[in-house]
Amino acid sequence: MATSSFKAALARVLVHEGGYVNHPRDPGGATNQGIIQRTYDAYRRSKKLQPRSVQKLTAPERDAIYRRQYWDAIKGDKLPAGVDYVVFDGAVNSGPKQSIKWLQRALGSAYRGQIDGVIGLATFAALEATEDHDALIDRICDRRMVYLRALDTWSYFAGGWTRRVQNVRAAGKAPKQRPGLRMRARLPARRQPTRPLAAGSARAGSRAHFNRSRSN
Repeated sequence: MATSSFKAALARVLVHEGGYVNHPRDPGGATNQGIIQRTYDAYRRSKKLQPRSVQKLTAPERDAIYRRQYWDAIKGDKLPAGVDYVVFDGAVNSGPKQSIKWLQRALGSAYRGQIDGVIGLATFAALEATEDHDALIDRICDRRMVYLRALDTWSYFAGGWTRRVQNVRAAGKAPKQRPGLRMRARLPARRQPTRPLAAGSARAGSRAHFNRSRSN
């Protein structure tokens, strides 16, 4: 089995997520490192622990939530290098189902299944048949931007969202291709988080269904 690139992908995501924020325009409410309060409450209850402020989120708790709720939901360990990170970041920003739909639509005629936001055999078959992963990443990011621009909160978070997707696009295309579906991702050069909009971007976007029911 190939080495998981989850840690490298999460490190990139956290650059955009920042620390604790409670933006009044953010439907997710209080958030710490991209984890909203109700998600943290659900995680603690699943561990038979008492809920507490998301400000007290620990690094192990954060990593476990990101892996279970986003990385595993998109089957990140089975996606091509670069594509795994792009779909993962989209899942954090707008939910796993929406991000998978962007992937399925971006696969074009190679994908013969339903646009259902669920990664299965048809999605993997289309990925195997797609050789140009850089072009695929471009199509995913283009669809993501169309979706974000249509949200009611676009005027408040446009700057942060745009910078985030630009960075995701570039980082996703950075790894060199090697034979096979998977390869280890590389961390990009360290850069400062974009604040304050990028720090709030994931929560508003991850609750996109609050603002718009139509999928893109």
